[in-house]
Formats: sequence, structure tokens, C-alpha cells
Amino acid sequence: MDLATLIGMIAGFALMIFGMVWGKDFSAVQNFLDMPSALITFGGSIGCILSMNPIKDFVNGLKSITLVFKVPKANETETIKTIIELSNLARREGLLALEESSNTLEDEFMKKGIMLIVDGTDPELVRSILEAEMINIDARHQGNIGFWKNLGAMGPAWGMIGTLIGLINMLKDLSDPDSIGPNMAVALVTTLYGSVLANWICAPVANKLGVQNETEIKLKEVMIEGILSIQAGENPRVIEEKLKSFLSPADRKGFGDEGGA
Repeated sequence: MDLATLIGMIAGFALMIFGMVWGKDFSAVQNFLDMPSALITFGGSIGCILSMNPIKDFVNGLKSITLVFKVPKANETETIKTIIELSNLARREGLLALEESSNTLEDEFMKKGIMLIVDGTDPELVRSILEAEMINIDARHQGNIGFWKNLGAMGPAWGMIGTLIGLINMLKDLSDPDSIGPNMAVALVTTLYGSVLANWICAPVANKLGVQNETEIKLKEVMIEGILSIQAGENPRVIEEKLKSFLSPADRKGFGDEGGA
């Protein structure tokens, strides 16, 4: 569980409620609950996104919100250490010795790359195959990121539509004082709901998915360089220094002297 995402969203919601009830009792929250406003803003936004995507992509986009609560398994330092271990093995016993070791690898991308070099695939073809898979992974992730960005853009837009509906109804019924309050509530609360949808849910989810994607793509780049270096028969110490260039200065210091010696 990614506590940063959970704590951030809970804190944002709690502070919003706190602002609603400040100087009042908790019943003041009811002033911000309006079913027509919710239907216009949330229903309109979701309906618009549904019309923009096939059903499968729409469902996958909604499901992707669960990813922001998971801690990514990507660990660049451990990945580099694994590559160095494999390079040492290949240097001692040859590339064919990597076939048995590949069975212990959890990452399917790295396992695929190792098996390609064990099979004697041309280095340029290995790079081409792995980069093609990496590009497709990025494209799938960008689809989910775009889903939440588009939903975030629809929120304020449909909130404005709700505001206009409320104002039009209010102006049409100015002769009836009892209708002014409910119509004004729809006008203002829809704007609030649109902003909440965009800034409390969609923007954080899209940004978090973007960060996770960048981390995973960077890890895949480390794997590709490491795999091709093993295939080229480079010295494990040279491979280590090459791959450490992907790490931040702090991570390089914590890397230690393990690996290529």
C-alpha cells in the first residue's frame, strides 16, 4: 500500500470538510450535498469519457486508479545488482549458463531479454525487440494517464454546464422566491463538484500514474543496456559503472562495492 497517496487523498478530503463546518456544526455539510449537481457533474463527465473510449478502455481506465495505491516493485539498485551477478556468471561459464538462472528471475521483461541472448539472437534484434515491448508498455500506461487527464478536464467543464443550468432556471423563476435558493445551489455546487473531481481525484491519479510509468520505463532501459552489455561480453565492473549512471548520486553512494569485482 502506498501510504503517501492514501494519506494525501484523506488529508485533502478532511481539510475540505473542515472548511465546510468551520464555525458551524457538522450538519453544515448538507449544504454542499445536491443530487442534481452530482448527476450533472459526475454523470456528465463520466458519460463524456465513455463516449470518447471503447468500453474495454473505459473499464481499464477506471480500474487503473487502484495502481496509485500500490507500491511499485521497481528497484533500480537491485536490478543492477542482479545484472552484475548474471554478467559474472556469463563471464565464468558462458551465455548458455544464464538459461538456468533466468528461471529465477521474477521480471518477465528481463527474463525475455536473457533468453534472447542465450538463443544467440543478433544484438540489434535483441534491442529492437525489447525496445518495441517497452514502447508498447509506455503506450498502455499513457492510455490510462490520458483517461484521468481527460476526466479531470471534463469535471470543471460539466461543472460550468451545471452552473449555467442553475442560473438559467433561477432567472426564469425570479418571480418565485422559493425557487431562487435551490437553483442557485445547483449553480454553485456543480462548480464545486467539478473542481473536486479534477483536483482531488483526477490530477493526483494522473500524475502518480505518470511517475510510476517514468520509473518503470527507466528500469526497462537499465535492463536493456545491461542485457546487451552481457551479450557483448563486457567486463562486469564496466557494466556496473555504466548502469550506475542511471542512478541518482545518493543511490550510487548506497550501491556499495558489490557487483562486478
